[in-house]
Amino acid sequence: MIKLPFYEKVGYAMGDAAANLVWRGALAYLAVFYTDTFGIAATSAALLFLVVRLSDGVTDIIMGMIADRTNTPWGKFRPWILWSTPFLCLFMVLSFTTPDISDSAKLVWAYVTYIGLTLAYTVNNVPYSALMGVMTDDDKERTSLSGFRFAGAFLGGLLVMGFLPSLVKYFGAGDDAIGYQYTMYLFAALLFLLMIITFYSTKERIEAPAKQTGTLKEELWDLTKQLPIITIPLISITLFFYYRNLATGVLFVVVIATVLYLINRAIKSDKEVSATQRDMLDLVTNKPWLILIGIGFLTMMFNGIKYGVIAYYFKYFIGDEVMAGQYFIGLLIVSILGALCTSYLADKFGRKNLFIIALLATSIITCGFYWIPAGDITMVFVIGCSAEFFAAMLPTLFFSMLGDAADYSEWKNGRRATGLFYSAGTFVQKTGGGFAGALVLVVLASYGYQGMDPSTIEASLPGMVQLMSFIPAIFGFLAAGLIMLYPITEKLQTQMTKELIERRLAVN
Repeated sequence: MIKLPFYEKVGYAMGDAAANLVWRGALAYLAVFYTDTFGIAATSAALLFLVVRLSDGVTDIIMGMIADRTNTPWGKFRPWILWSTPFLCLFMVLSFTTPDISDSAKLVWAYVTYIGLTLAYTVNNVPYSALMGVMTDDDKERTSLSGFRFAGAFLGGLLVMGFLPSLVKYFGAGDDAIGYQYTMYLFAALLFLLMIITFYSTKERIEAPAKQTGTLKEELWDLTKQLPIITIPLISITLFFYYRNLATGVLFVVVIATVLYLINRAIKSDKEVSATQRDMLDLVTNKPWLILIGIGFLTMMFNGIKYGVIAYYFKYFIGDEVMAGQYFIGLLIVSILGALCTSYLADKFGRKNLFIIALLATSIITCGFYWIPAGDITMVFVIGCSAEFFAAMLPTLFFSMLGDAADYSEWKNGRRATGLFYSAGTFVQKTGGGFAGALVLVVLASYGYQGMDPSTIEASLPGMVQLMSFIPAIFGFLAAGLIMLYPITEKLQTQMTKELIERRLAVN
């Protein structure tokens, strides 16, 4: 089994520190930037988050396939980290830029720049996530590497969420629009430096057991034929989420039932399928992967809702907008500790058991926000940091276990599409984040919130409290129930790892 040197784990972690300058910044501040600085209505911003994030379902899958079929002297995944970084820096700045244009043009600008940002993030982060799956064949090393990764992620988040309000105030000197733009210049320069460190300090070691058939161009064309099966369910989910009525509910049920029927028929068919269809069928018949995708979505909803409402909660319920930065610093320091403790605790309890413990603990503690009286800053920090210690373990465990699902596919089917497996992980991050951000805005809008109208603030405060407490906790409890169905035990994982190593040695 391959043991990774300490410097390589740190170097890999720097990539997610860089990515979270974008991810955490967009997740925590883009909504409030759109409504309170750029002047976009909350309902329009909610639809924007849903449409753009759900479209990533297609782009992530395409990027995963492209990365799996990339062959360079640098490997399959590392080159994409290098090539995509300049575009990620550019759109990070443009997304927080406020041109003086009409309201309708502002919305167009927001769509174009946010789409550009998410595409650049996809091209960068799908290969970055998949890189973890080919750096080592040891599942314990993957858990350790995932811990380093998310320690880096939380460090990047700390820089953005902890210091962004102060930097906006410093650079803007009363003009938030200017403050945001100059702050993003600074973060973009840091992002570029960290990504370069990741590229040069990591190495790909695990190769797929079988070559794909057909050229990349042929298989991407084949993928376009499968796009309706991907896009139509996404559209139906979006409509049902945004327009909750009988018609959208019926459409959702019909679409999902049809897709399940088509998948089941393809599985039972005796005719030869293309490599692209084979990849898709490997995914939808991989029970560990399916459960992990559901868990990834639910845990991202849990974390995304909490992080998405913090800026509003501190600005209006606590009455101190800048203190949100101090709260983020507290959360992210605890998050780094939680991520680094995950590997040790997983060895003690097993990853599945630790996942259940962490979900139940963080959800129960999160409910406590409901009973915190306005102005009790100490309890806000105590409850928030306590819940965050366990919440930090969720993405750490999730991404390490995605590698196990890829192992399961190779062990069972003799095929390993690592990029495709991990693209699903980044996809559920984005869709979960998109739904979470949209849900925050939908709930606030249901209480009458309008960012540019101070008279609507008082009536929306109960909604902010619910979004900090019971609403995210519901998703945490659902995820705890789902992980109980996860079929890969520690014993099975050990067996798979041993047999896969023997197969690879026999081939070589």
